[in-house]
Amino acid sequence: MNVHAAVDPKWSGLTSPNGKPLHLNTQDFLVIDRDRDATYEATYRPQALYNRAQEGFHANNETFLLHEVATNLPIYLPDTGPTDFHLHLPPGGFQLVLVTSGMFTFDYDGRFYYVGPGAVMLQSAIVHRQLFYTWSGLSTEENLKTPQTVVPDPMSMGYSGKFLEAFVTDPTTFPNPTIVGPDQINEAETPRVAWSHPLHDRPADAGFWLQDPLALDALFKPLTDGAIKSATPVYVRDIGIEIPSGRLATGHIIATDPRGQSLLPKSTSATADAASFAKGEVVIYRVIRGTAEFKDNAGKSFELATGDVVTAGKNATQLVGLGENTQVLRLGLLKGLENLRSWTPTQRDEIDGLAGKIITQKDVRPVRTEGKPVGYLYA
Repeated sequence: MNVHAAVDPKWSGLTSPNGKPLHLNTQDFLVIDRDRDATYEATYRPQALYNRAQEGFHANNETFLLHEVATNLPIYLPDTGPTDFHLHLPPGGFQLVLVTSGMFTFDYDGRFYYVGPGAVMLQSAIVHRQLFYTWSGLSTEENLKTPQTVVPDPMSMGYSGKFLEAFVTDPTTFPNPTIVGPDQINEAETPRVAWSHPLHDRPADAGFWLQDPLALDALFKPLTDGAIKSATPVYVRDIGIEIPSGRLATGHIIATDPRGQSLLPKSTSATADAASFAKGEVVIYRVIRGTAEFKDNAGKSFELATGDVVTAGKNATQLVGLGENTQVLRLGLLKGLENLRSWTPTQRDEIDGLAGKIITQKDVRPVRTEGKPVGYLYA
């Protein structure tokens, strides 16, 4: 993603970010990024359009970025095919992906995964590449309007690939080194390689995480405390990122079914723990589909619709109502983020310049679909 001149290997000062400490906005602030004001730009790759929650990013001291990524070109063009093998090194190694449309194939550390709507990944500074994505063939205007969801139903899987992605800080401010360039990839061997490097900056216990939307731990549980009003029952899914992120963030999806239908995959053996999705020094809500009602700390109501994002201090807003067939992503940003530092421009440039030289260990997997977990060489 970043392109910088190559430099001589210099490991001193590169293993941990040494820039300014990160600070969450702990005031009672509230800002909204409206979908009607969204701009989509091919910021990093020609096949992907990025829509940033820019107002929230700036209001929260540019500590945490949430954006939507929408694929918009077919994969068979010369500059839109499989990516190179690369990695992202945000502070804390935090990179979250939530697929909301279409299908993707990813290479992760010598293993590959097919993922569709509702799949959640923490990439955690793991070497990877994007191998495949679906494309609808629609015009850009029509493509950006296709519905998104966290439920892998057949219709949503056939649209162009889209996902929500979150980073700690802006991707242009941290290293994104290429490990194996496109001209050096041996398709018979390179995709089987697992890698390690010393620059991941992950908190203790953090690591790669993938939650399948139909796994038992991903099932929606009914919310029974009545705090969120709706004409249909409200359900909550914990996307499971608090521990594998190193306690940097929590994540939940709060949702309702379409009227008269049962769309959400549900658990009948437990109820949602309302306290578990109340965490966060700063909270971010992104409406994936439907409508949601909120109140600010003065009791004033406001509504968010599909594509809208609200970023607020922990006590500055409350979700109080959901429409039918609504899905809302809630991220709670935790105090651990303030233990992190940003990378300096010099560190970023040197690591990008080192590229594949940052790799300190490799292992070839005999089988790419089973065996040791992603990231096992980091231990």
